[in-house]
Amino acid sequence: MKQQIERFDMKRPPIRTRWFLRPLTYLLSVPEVLTHRARIRRIRADGLKPPYVLLCNHNAFLDFKVATKAIWPHRANYVVAIDGFIGREELLRQVGCICKRKFTSDITLVRQLKRVVQNGDVAMIYPEARYSLCGTTAVLPASLGKLCKLLGVPVVTLICHGHHIDSPFWNLHKRGVRPTEAELTVLFTPEELKAASADEVNARIVEAFQYDEYAWQKARGIRVTYPKRAEGLEKVLYQCPACQTEFQMASEGTHLFCKACKKRWELTELGELRAEQGETEFSHIPDWYEWERKNVRREVDAGTYDSGELPVTVRSLPNAKRFLLLGEGTLRHTMNGFTVRGTDADGDPFCMEKSVPSMYSCHIEYEYLGKFGDCVDLNTLEDTWYIYPHDCAFSVTKMALATEELYFADREKAGHPCKPGLA
Repeated sequence: MKQQIERFDMKRPPIRTRWFLRPLTYLLSVPEVLTHRARIRRIRADGLKPPYVLLCNHNAFLDFKVATKAIWPHRANYVVAIDGFIGREELLRQVGCICKRKFTSDITLVRQLKRVVQNGDVAMIYPEARYSLCGTTAVLPASLGKLCKLLGVPVVTLICHGHHIDSPFWNLHKRGVRPTEAELTVLFTPEELKAASADEVNARIVEAFQYDEYAWQKARGIRVTYPKRAEGLEKVLYQCPACQTEFQMASEGTHLFCKACKKRWELTELGELRAEQGETEFSHIPDWYEWERKNVRREVDAGTYDSGELPVTVRSLPNAKRFLLLGEGTLRHTMNGFTVRGTDADGDPFCMEKSVPSMYSCHIEYEYLGKFGDCVDLNTLEDTWYIYPHDCAFSVTKMALATEELYFADREKAGHPCKPGLA
C-alpha cells in the first residue's frame, strides 16, 4: 500500500484507570461473576495491596471479569492484544489497558509495566497470550522470572477453573457452568522474590499454572447439557486416532466423527469422549491433543514438517481503527518458520518471514469474527497480519503445535533445551 499508514502508538504511557470508570468496570463484571457463582479462594493473600504483578490463566472473557472482582477495590493496568483495541482504543486506554502485539519481544512493554508498579497499581498479565485451546496450560515465556525480579513487587497468580468448560475457545457458546472457581495466590513476597533466582521464580510460576479444565469438570461432576456441545471440537482434534488421517474430522450436535474412516465419538455431559463402536482411543480431550503434538514432533525430528503452500487472504492491523485488506497471497510453514507472500491492492508485493527462533508459539483463531474463517496471527512490532488460508486442507492448530515444537527442537539442537512449561 502506497499511502502512509498510521501505526498504533505503543510508547504512550499507561493511564491509571480513571476514577469515574472504576465503578463501571466493577458493575460490568459482577453480574456475570454472580451468575456463575464464582468462588475465589485467597492463599497467602491476607493484607495484599498493590503494587503487585498478577499473572492470570486465560480460557475465556470471563477471566477478566473474575480478575476485576478479585482485585477490587484496587486498580490495575491490563496487558491486552491489539485486536482487543479495535474501535475502542481511547476507552481501553482510559480503563488502564496496555497494548501488546502477541509473541513479540518488546522492551517497551517492560517499561510500561515498570511504570504501573511505580504508580502503585496492579500489573495484570495473561502470560499464555491466548485462550487455551483445550483447557490446559499453554507454553509460558521463559522471560517471566526476569520480568518479575525486575519489577520487584509481590508475584500473585489467579488461576480460574470452569471458564473453558463454560465457553471453550472452539465453540464460544456459553454453557451456563456454575459454580466456577479461582485461586488468588501470593507466590512471592518482595523479600522472597529477591532471594530467588529467575529460574526458581519460573519454576514456581509453571507449577502454579498447571490446570486441566476437563479433569476439573469430571472431578466436580459438572454436566453440560448443551445439545451442540461437540460442535467445533474438530478445530482442536484435527487428526483421527483410528485411521491417522488429518484434516478430515467433523462434528455435529454431541458427536465428533472422521469423514475418512467414519468412526464416531460422543462427547458426554461430563466432557469425556466415548467411541460409538470399538476402542475409545482417548476419552480425555487433552490426551488426544497431546497425541497430535507428539505426531507433529515426529515430523519435526524427521525434518519433514511442511504445511505446503496455502492460498491465503491477508488482513493487516497497523492500528486499532480497523482491519485493512492487504491482499491475496500464499502462506507456507516449514522447518524454517513462516513465510507469507502476496500482492496488495496497488500491485505492490508484500512479505513477512518469521524464523523458528523468533517465535516460541503463535496465535490462532477459529472462525474469527464469525465471518473470516480460521487464521494464523503473525506480528512484528509495527503490524499484525491475520492470515486466512482457504480452499485447502489445513489446520491452524497443527501450525500452532508445530511452531512450538520447531522452537523447542531448535533450542535443543543449540544445546539450550527448554524447561518444562517454558519457552
